[in-house]
Amino acid sequence: MSSARTRTAGSARHARRAPGRSAGPAASGQSARPASAGTDILASLVVFLVALPLCIGVAAASGVPVALGIISGIIGGLVVGFLPGSNLQVSGPAAGLAGLCLEFTTEHGLVMLGPVVLASGLIQMGLGALRMGRLFQSISLAVVQGMLAGIGLPLILSQSYALMDSKQLGSAVKNIGGFPQLIQTTLADPHKMAALFLGVLSLAICFLWKKVPAPLSKVPAPLIAVMLGSVIAALPGFEVKRVVVGSLLDAVNFAGPSEFAGLADPAVLTMVVTFAVIASAESLFSAAAVDRMHDGRRTQYNAELFSQGVGNTLCGLLGSLPMTAVIARSAANVQAGGKTKVSRILHGAWLAAFGLLLPGLLGLIPVAVLAGILVHAGWKLFDPSAFPKMWKTDRGEGIVMIITTVAIVVASLLEGVLAGLAVAIVLVALRMSRITFRTTSVDGTTCLIMSGNATFLRLPKLIDALESVAGEPRIHLDLTAVTHLDLACRSQVEEFAEQQRKAGAEHVELLLPGTEPEKETTQAHRSGLEQETQAGQERPEEQTAPLPGPIPAPALGRIPGQRRPEPQRVPAAGSWQHAFTAGLHYGVQAATNYAVLDHVVDNYGAPHAAAAYGNHGAPNHAGYSQGYGHGNAAIPNNGYGYGNPPEPGHWTPEDERAAQQAYWEGTQQ
Repeated sequence: MSSARTRTAGSARHARRAPGRSAGPAASGQSARPASAGTDILASLVVFLVALPLCIGVAAASGVPVALGIISGIIGGLVVGFLPGSNLQVSGPAAGLAGLCLEFTTEHGLVMLGPVVLASGLIQMGLGALRMGRLFQSISLAVVQGMLAGIGLPLILSQSYALMDSKQLGSAVKNIGGFPQLIQTTLADPHKMAALFLGVLSLAICFLWKKVPAPLSKVPAPLIAVMLGSVIAALPGFEVKRVVVGSLLDAVNFAGPSEFAGLADPAVLTMVVTFAVIASAESLFSAAAVDRMHDGRRTQYNAELFSQGVGNTLCGLLGSLPMTAVIARSAANVQAGGKTKVSRILHGAWLAAFGLLLPGLLGLIPVAVLAGILVHAGWKLFDPSAFPKMWKTDRGEGIVMIITTVAIVVASLLEGVLAGLAVAIVLVALRMSRITFRTTSVDGTTCLIMSGNATFLRLPKLIDALESVAGEPRIHLDLTAVTHLDLACRSQVEEFAEQQRKAGAEHVELLLPGTEPEKETTQAHRSGLEQETQAGQERPEEQTAPLPGPIPAPALGRIPGQRRPEPQRVPAAGSWQHAFTAGLHYGVQAATNYAVLDHVVDNYGAPHAAAAYGNHGAPNHAGYSQGYGHGNAAIPNNGYGYGNPPEPGHWTPEDERAAQQAYWEGTQQ
């Protein structure tokens, strides 16, 4: 009784020391909400400071007014931030689409950007409603990394011109060809050299800021680069290009019927599909990366895809840039301690307040500083170290990655991705189309046994294997182990079999997957290996002759020198362990009884052993299956001493040693 009271009192004391356990979820939730709200507000400020220069830089790189980039960022926060999908992923204008936007607006004009983005958003909403969000996760990793590298490299090339306050030439190939002239022009112009200094300084800050001690490194590197570059550019003697910012409301451009009619142009429709695919893939890949950064709620991919479509539809209505989920802002949100949607919603509110109330401050930012930030973003997308890693991991996947990147740089983003997917599919088909051949000859029949996947990609190898057995008088083609047999390979095998029959072959048998062998085909014809195995297990015909009656096994324990084995745990009936143990026990006991029986017959003759043992060679299966100790059963001996062991008077020590040796030799067998 006293011990019970002591335990009760101790439990009460522990309960008082840990009120969180007994307070219930309501109390813990109330204490957690203020702390979560505080961290979410601080995280929203960090995300805003990261997003602001990126919105401006992406707009400048896309060749559109800076205000349109800020509008897309606001929609990504205030609209998409409320929608379901991911709690911590932050959306806005993406650097990966800047090159496409610049190319499109240069060719078709800024007025067509809105309808294209709107149509892309509708496609995304449809894909999300059809629950195809997971489909984007089935894309080869090599294609994804090649796509990111193909986006990053052109971005680096285009922003290298902006680093020197120069206008880029257009495509990535043209930009590469114009580098010698760009360097000569920059070295001859002091103002371009000043812009290059600011751009390189901005780029260095982005790369090296993470090595700064902890308290200061918490400040986003792009913000430090913008602030420091703006201060230096304000000094006397620095004449560099600066960001031109207009009113957010004036930048809104509603498309009319004539602009929407332009969607019938095949080139415009191609851009619609390209925007939809790339924006969806980048958003969902970013979601997968963000999910690995935290332990909270996982992303709902279909809902996230639908939410991104809603955001892009609204961006298209306002004529702004397309938006995606951006890994840089999302990572900043997680690292700053964001826990709920509040952080990404508030970041959109800060962007709206800054763009509406303080647009003049944006005019102090040098273009070269923003270019340095975007070159850093392009370098992270390009990720040169990923190529040797992929090559060492899988050379086939490395080839897919290289082809995807080169195709994007040389041609376009959509064509490069399609080329990478095509190569990846061919690689998978080659690896899945692995087929093996084994040729044996049994009793005058040549057997060709095939296994694996037989597709048209392995047709030359199949033809070579068939030609190796052509002209044989008896041919057996066994394809029952083939997992997949396509129409091309099936037709080739059937034609070969028919040709051999017409050529005068004595017998040609073809076993396709799922078929049974012909009646005249023996087991030996199917496989030399199987035939050898069966021969080692089956008994000759003379050993399986019918016995005159039930033949008991020798009486284990009645012959001197024999010991009854220790009882063993028997596995459950029906299990594979039970079947295996039963088979092993039968083999050992059979070998033992055969050895002891041979010794008894050799030394004492048939009267002391069963006459049937000597006539038929061995006990039947039923005798062994009945277990031990049946040799002394009351069985009529019919004058032969059926099943009786030798008399003790005739048993000598030599007999005991011989029987014991025979027993253990049989056990080993």
